[in-house]
Amino acid sequence: MKERASGILLPVFSLPSDYGIGTFGKEAYEFIDILNATRQKYWQVLPLCPTGYGDSPYQSFSTFAGNPYFIDLDILVSEDLLSKEECDEVDFGSNNCCIEYEKLYHGRYALLEKAFERFVNWETKDYTEFIEQNALWLHDYCLYMAIKGRFNHTAWWEWDEDIKFRQSDALQRYTEELAEEIKFHYFLQYCFIKQWKALKKYANEKEIRIFGDLPIYTALDSADVWANPSLFQLDKGLNPQYVAGVPPDAFSDQGQLWGNPLYNWEYHKNEGYHWWINRIAHATRLFDMVRIDHFRAFDAYWSIPYGEANAVVGEWCQGPGMDLFLEMKGKLGHINIVAEDLGVQTEGLHKLLQQTGFPGMKVLQFGINDGEDSEHLPHNYTNESIVYTGTHDNSTLLQWYRDLNGTDRAFLNRYCRVTSDKPNYDIIATIFQSTANLVIIPLQDYLELGGEARINRPSTVEGNWRWRLDKGQLHTKIQNRITELTKTFFR
Repeated sequence: MKERASGILLPVFSLPSDYGIGTFGKEAYEFIDILNATRQKYWQVLPLCPTGYGDSPYQSFSTFAGNPYFIDLDILVSEDLLSKEECDEVDFGSNNCCIEYEKLYHGRYALLEKAFERFVNWETKDYTEFIEQNALWLHDYCLYMAIKGRFNHTAWWEWDEDIKFRQSDALQRYTEELAEEIKFHYFLQYCFIKQWKALKKYANEKEIRIFGDLPIYTALDSADVWANPSLFQLDKGLNPQYVAGVPPDAFSDQGQLWGNPLYNWEYHKNEGYHWWINRIAHATRLFDMVRIDHFRAFDAYWSIPYGEANAVVGEWCQGPGMDLFLEMKGKLGHINIVAEDLGVQTEGLHKLLQQTGFPGMKVLQFGINDGEDSEHLPHNYTNESIVYTGTHDNSTLLQWYRDLNGTDRAFLNRYCRVTSDKPNYDIIATIFQSTANLVIIPLQDYLELGGEARINRPSTVEGNWRWRLDKGQLHTKIQNRITELTKTFFR
């Protein structure tokens, strides 16, 4: 990332489409065309994994698998696996700017099952290579999803004891009894990876790099934990001993209780960090660059006793540190990783970033605080920093500006030479002219949208991960403004 460049943050689910959620279809290709036309070099996305509780991509049924919602139905129509009429008959919701997940769940899976029944290319070289390339996680995930369906989609610790503990006779029995259901999930993952690889190839041909996102933790109810319990801090009954989160901070006075099981780092070390190396290798096949969320936990992580109501009670524990990344570099060579290093800064975190050489992040919204100097203000950015107006966890730039107190707004107006009550482009220009090599702007900030377009509110469950771009919203006038900014500041 030595070149000066810019990109746009837009989750795949936020793309427009006729079927209730963004997909890998024509609108994704059109967005790549817009990125190319506006001289952008990066498309940053959120995790592509299947979502679980609260529809969050950071609470997934698998860290390896892909979200079947992103499989484009029109592509399946072109492959004669569905008809346009079948797709049009399904109610995906009536709000083009908001995902209705319940309708999506019932409508989309019924269509995908029809496509599965018509699929015949099980013996092709393409399908065989898919099986071989994903063998380390694929069967466990598909078996897990099939068993979850058998037990009415309850969590794995609520299953019968024999399969909860993965007894060999139970694994064999369910594999035989649920053979068709397992095959269905193989089909979904095949479609996901095939469509994503084609989309990424198109992006790369247009000189657009895909900037992915990797949650540091796995969900408790996931194939990862069920299939690999030794990797996590679980007791003999497979209950978590300690779970993840962060102590009280600017987002919440009770901290954030994420509830993910914590890693048994000693076990990982003894195994040569095999699981983590496979995970990063998989991510590098999906993306050109990968952001690791909550990077601080590799240095030290907040350990909360299981059962606590919030994240106030806990203690800092030592993470794997540089040991993990030395092993990773030895196995994988150079990897384009970005460290999400936001939040409280520590000497240990700074040392780990220096040792790894991974760039960190700067967010302008975090730099405005009673006129005080901050590393998040553009005059302090370094070449290596990846800088943002805000992230998916922040309010949109316009809404944040409106909510500032008078003192902070006056300071920001002076700092960014704001000339109107819609300050977005003045603020973005200030970031663009910084020395940071890479600037990423959430699309909502180019569109000058308010709080209705916020992606996520940390420490809340309802109403997140729903915003969608409406067709035609990213019109020519906005594209021209993005292009002008990019050209003016040589990005």
